[in-house]
Amino acid sequence: MRSGQTVTVFGAYGHTGRFVVAELLDRGFVPVLSGRNADRLRELAARGPAGLDVRPATAEDPVSLDRALAGAAAVVNCAGPFATTAGPVVEAALRAGIPYVDVAAEIEANADTFERYGDRARAQGAVVLPAMAFFGGLGDLLATTAMGDWTEADEARVAYGLSGWHPTAGTRTAGRVSRERRDGRHVRHTGGRLEYHHDEQPLLEWEFPAPLGRRTVVDEFTMADVVTLPSHLSVPEVRTAMALEAARDLASPDTPAPTAVDERGRSAQTFLVDVVVRSGTTERRAVARGRDIYAVTAPLVVEAVHRILTGRTRTTGVASAGALFDAPDFLRALPAHLTLDVSEREASPAR
Repeated sequence: MRSGQTVTVFGAYGHTGRFVVAELLDRGFVPVLSGRNADRLRELAARGPAGLDVRPATAEDPVSLDRALAGAAAVVNCAGPFATTAGPVVEAALRAGIPYVDVAAEIEANADTFERYGDRARAQGAVVLPAMAFFGGLGDLLATTAMGDWTEADEARVAYGLSGWHPTAGTRTAGRVSRERRDGRHVRHTGGRLEYHHDEQPLLEWEFPAPLGRRTVVDEFTMADVVTLPSHLSVPEVRTAMALEAARDLASPDTPAPTAVDERGRSAQTFLVDVVVRSGTTERRAVARGRDIYAVTAPLVVEAVHRILTGRTRTTGVASAGALFDAPDFLRALPAHLTLDVSEREASPAR
């Protein structure tokens, strides 16, 4: 694909931002590198093709954001914590009249985006797409695919089978910000709403598809899916679970950051995301397999940008990936990054 369209990447020099910049270049877009640190932006530009535009900006300075977005066809926000950056960059995108996409995994930041900008973006005919990442976007696309022709379901469960989790500094910061906003409480989506609580997160056994099989997971290890799925799917109960080994990696302050093991900068981490939606006694399942949760965010983001800019969307306003796109078609468009399996069966006994 040869696009030639300009896309501003805010937070371009961050771990995920660098993957997004590389994917934009691979798919023929022209990235504009933006973020707070001008030196790091210039270093990133020096490693890329000649002529990459560097436009330093901060979330606290609307004028700098306007300069960063000037002439761009879209903006991708990769700079967390999104509790701080999402609002100002959405505002700048609305002023510029261009689509906004972010990779926020912060539950409260995503909920804020839906609440604060839904009416305004819809009235403007704009597209604002939060959580277009491994957490939030991928689970939502899988759940929407699994739903198929169902208009409602009793519950949706998203189980993350990660081989391990070496978190980035950004992931740790986002987690700290979210914990502070929740006063240390856990969060779940039940009865059609978010509920905050101090209950312990239970352990349970989850039957992942091959090759993982039966694994211990931390139930109610709640991720951005509890915002994205209920934003458009009629499912009152949304629960997410994380493989115990990965949860322990994340919890440990001694776990190192990801280490690149190939020429694309990906780590050796593998993942299997298992989404099950249940209606009565029938379960529908959608499973995605791939490598490196940070790296795979880039093709998800860039495919989203491509579809928005080519008019392959289903709505306007603030929308999750499953509401905005043809979910199974979207997932099947990324065979180099994801494998997809969809199935249906009678519901198994309670897990």
